[in-house]
Amino acid sequence: MSYIETPPGHRFPWYVRLFLANQRRRYGRELEPARLWGRSPKVFAGLSVLYGAIDRKSSPIEPALRTLITVLVSQINWCVFCVDINSATGFKRGLTEAHLAALREFEVSPLFDARIKAALAYAAAVTKNEMDANLMVRLKKYFNDDAIIELTALIAFQNLSSKFNSALDVASQGFCNTPAAVKYQG
Repeated sequence: MSYIETPPGHRFPWYVRLFLANQRRRYGRELEPARLWGRSPKVFAGLSVLYGAIDRKSSPIEPALRTLITVLVSQINWCVFCVDINSATGFKRGLTEAHLAALREFEVSPLFDARIKAALAYAAAVTKNEMDANLMVRLKKYFNDDAIIELTALIAFQNLSSKFNSALDVASQGFCNTPAAVKYQG
C-alpha cells in the first residue's frame, strides 16, 4: 500500500477514467501509479503523452534495450513497482531471467554486447549523476546524436517515474515473480 491512496468515491476526469479502463482490460486491474498520477489530471495527461512518444514503435532504441534501461534505472532508484512491471514487459520483448539478473553486473556479462553495455553504463551514470566525457565518447561509437537524445529522454522519464513511485512507496503489483527482478546494488 502506498503512502497516499485515492479516497473512496474519488471522481477522475473522463480521460483518466478512460486510461484506467484500458489498464483494467490490459492488466486485469488499475495500476497504482496511474491512480496516483491521475490525482493531478493535467500532469497525468502530459506524462501519458511523453511516455507514448518515448515508447513508440519508431523509436531508434529497440524495445528490448528500452526495457533493460527502464529496469536498470528502476533498480538503482529502488522502485519495486517499476522493476516488477518493466521486467514483465521485458519477457514479452524477448528478454530472459538471465538478462535481468545480469543487469547487476552488466559490464562483465557476456549476455550484452558493447553497444548495450554502453547504453546501460550511460543510464546508470545519468541516474547516479556521474556522467563524464569518456562515457559520451563510448556511447557515440554506437549511437548517433538523435538516438542519444532518445536514450536520455527515456532515462530521464524512467527516473521521474521510478522516483515518484519509490517516494510514495508504491508496491509491486505481482506482474513478474522472478528473483532476477531485484534491486540494484551498484
